[in-house]
Amino acid sequence: MHYKEAKSILSAHNGAANGMNIYRGCSHGCIYCDSRSVCYHMEHDFEDIEVKINAPALLEQALSKKRSRCMIGTGAMCDPYIPLEESLCLTRKCLEIIERRGFGLYILTKSDRILRDLDLLKKINSKAKTVAAMTLTTADDELCKIIEPNVCVTSRRVEVLKIMHEVGIPTIVWLCPILPFINDTEENIRNIVKMCADAGVYGILCFGMGVTLREGNREYFYKKLDEHFKGLREVYEKKYGDTYSVPSDKNKELMKIFCEECGNAGIVTDTDKLFSYMETFEDKGQRTLF
Repeated sequence: MHYKEAKSILSAHNGAANGMNIYRGCSHGCIYCDSRSVCYHMEHDFEDIEVKINAPALLEQALSKKRSRCMIGTGAMCDPYIPLEESLCLTRKCLEIIERRGFGLYILTKSDRILRDLDLLKKINSKAKTVAAMTLTTADDELCKIIEPNVCVTSRRVEVLKIMHEVGIPTIVWLCPILPFINDTEENIRNIVKMCADAGVYGILCFGMGVTLREGNREYFYKKLDEHFKGLREVYEKKYGDTYSVPSDKNKELMKIFCEECGNAGIVTDTDKLFSYMETFEDKGQRTLF
């Protein structure tokens, strides 16, 4: 871990109209993480997490200058609930600012640490809108421990989604990535959709059955294949080479199953509609200090 005095906090390129990354790097250890890619110009080891120690002050300043309230997003690049957050509380401090000023929130995580801030998420949702999102990749907790080793397992994430639903906070699931020859099975897709339906999930974002690999994350991914899936690296190299897009051979049939199961469960899958929902601010009429 190392501290950095950042120059700005909000960006238009983090999955929401006003996205922020409080941390750069991660300790979850997900074997497929795109954020490891060289193209993001991270000037430190991925596990040597850069902490934007002045993030709350920058956010306070940025929101004070906005002429109208909007949704603030976080988590698209690096998880806001890595273990460091337990002691540093920078995410919580930023949520306090968002709540006090009456802005909305879209937050993506894989961690049940988000429950620590349930009080703030509820308050934000009472004034504007909170959208809580979880990434799910596999319905199998044992496989989850391999491909996402240092974060809570899928069943626990589903419990978090249920809790959010019970307190009236809308939820969205990111179903990605689906790794060829690992979790690209009909059983997995059906089970995840069922879990989401049982948890009252509003929508599931899925960009196809597959994964993206580029310089930086490809090497790490292949290293982990060698550790946990003997011989699979050679299959990937022969089949996909150095291509960015790595689709599953089962993409067409699995997407059909996915869309049918979500349709039957009343779960929204239209990508444009879901992004619009995440980015659309709602004023619920409560007074704020904005």
